[in-house]
Amino acid sequence: MISLIITKLEQDTLFEAQNNHPKAKVRQKCRALYLKSLGYAHTDILSICRISRPTLSEYLKAYQKEGILGLLYHSYKGQPSKLDKYKDKIKESFEKKPASSLSEAKQRIETLTGLSRSIPQIREFLRKIGIKYLKSGALPGGHKGSSAEKMEERADFVTTQLNPKLKEANEGKRVVLFMDAAHFVHGAFLSYFWCFARVFVGTPPGRRRFNVLGAINAVTKQLTFVENETYINARSVCKLLKMLKLEYSEQLITIVLDNARYQRCRLVQRYARFIGIELLFLPSYSPQLNLIERLWKFVKKTCLYGQYYAKFDNFKMALKKCLLKINTELNHKIQSLISWNFQSFQNVKLLT
Repeated sequence: MISLIITKLEQDTLFEAQNNHPKAKVRQKCRALYLKSLGYAHTDILSICRISRPTLSEYLKAYQKEGILGLLYHSYKGQPSKLDKYKDKIKESFEKKPASSLSEAKQRIETLTGLSRSIPQIREFLRKIGIKYLKSGALPGGHKGSSAEKMEERADFVTTQLNPKLKEANEGKRVVLFMDAAHFVHGAFLSYFWCFARVFVGTPPGRRRFNVLGAINAVTKQLTFVENETYINARSVCKLLKMLKLEYSEQLITIVLDNARYQRCRLVQRYARFIGIELLFLPSYSPQLNLIERLWKFVKKTCLYGQYYAKFDNFKMALKKCLLKINTELNHKIQSLISWNFQSFQNVKLLT
């Protein structure tokens, strides 16, 4: 029988480790040694911990040789997977075409290697070789938006037109605003919850819309908007331009906007020139360059996702309250959200 002398301090350490150590194997070792320190017979320790005599002997020798550290250090990492020798082949396959589910990944790996593994084993192996389960992103314009010509046009626009205007705005020489419309449909906006069971959100009847045409200041993040329940058209744009001219009076004003027909029409461009507002139209397929797009996403997340509004008036009121708070209590959140970092999509993986 192996005889050990375990001090009171070491006994306290073993007691703490047997309950709180993150690794189950280490907890088992410490429990066996703690029982040993209390004077339990080896037969009782084997029964309580459900381990074999050679295993207990291994624990005791480890403590005898290295002390507490010999127990706390657990270097066993399991047997190497037979899939490891096919790692490069699997990586190449998933690089060309990602799998949409673990079942698909399991089937593909079995086809490539001839080895069948369970879903949990497949998940663990994919994580080990660096493959993650990530949500796909949307690329504006598809192959047109990702073409070399379009990327070059987009980069040139940011460098030669947008950034100089933003620099002047930061220096107080002009006001730069980003303008766009959002069409909020009175329906169900589903979201994720931390809950015990799946939660269902009611879907209101009808398809009524609450339309908002807004412009956000690139520096102060102050929002100016007009709204209606019918359609956003050229007259709506002219109404907002008039409001912005009154709000910023004698300052130079540049509005960055997309190429929607009701914004690029002759009426809007003539009216903008008449009141002295510069319109800076974005390249096609470039919504990521319009900062106000981030605001619309924030508004949906704040007051629509996971919310049920039985009546359209309640739906509309919730949106208006949220929009009005953008300039007051929610402005500190908008400051960090609407930064001047523009995604270029130049170094992204495209699904073939």
